Amino acid sequence: MSGMASRPDRGGEQPSRPPAVQTSAPPIPERAGVETSAPPVPGQAGAGRTADLPAAARPAAADVPPTVADPAVDDGPAAKRDPAQYGVCAFLALVGGLVILDATTRIGRAVSSADPIGPKPVPILLGVLLLIVAAVYAVDVARGGAGEPEAGEDVDLTTPIDWRTVLLLIGAFLVNAVLIDRLGWVISGTLLFWGSAFALGNRHYVRNLLIAVALSLITFYVFAIGLGVNLPAGVLQGIL
Repeated sequence: MSGMASRPDRGGEQPSRPPAVQTSAPPIPERAGVETSAPPVPGQAGAGRTADLPAAARPAAADVPPTVADPAVDDGPAAKRDPAQYGVCAFLALVGGLVILDATTRIGRAVSSADPIGPKPVPILLGVLLLIVAAVYAVDVARGGAGEPEAGEDVDLTTPIDWRTVLLLIGAFLVNAVLIDRLGWVISGTLLFWGSAFALGNRHYVRNLLIAVALSLITFYVFAIGLGVNLPAGVLQGIL
């Protein structure tokens, strides 16, 4: 019958058979040097290890789902509140209250056609702003807010204070305070700017002198023309 396998004839060739249909997955052949083991039983030593599995049967690192980190561990310990920050808040509130008190009691209400607002509103506004800043700062501190500590990347915290530079800067400001009424702002300001540059280590004397004179003249005319404040002219009275 056609389609059926028959015995081979004696002395003849083996007749072809139809290909067998594979009904199950083929077993994994044992390769040389690789030992297969039964799946681990929970509770026994070595359960859950994949070291005995072949490399092809081990789960890839990308297929392993990442573990969910505990946010309490990642965020670290809670930030500690610094009681000194409340002292800053109290200082800002005290300054704001003193500014408002001084504006309402000591400053009179001088209203003119040139200044219809008077001198009181500006200090009162500044005092109110200081109180608002103090309140916002206090709330932030109470909620655990704190400023970032100085990393000191560009500053060597072990370096001692350069008292020479500090004293030179103080001397420059004192010279300006003593000479501003006698010599005028242009000359005293020139000495202030030039002396500050010298104290900070700049040794370009001529260039610093020219820059100091230019800054003194610019600030003199900006105050006189732009703000209406006449700085002392001193010995240059009538020339400037």
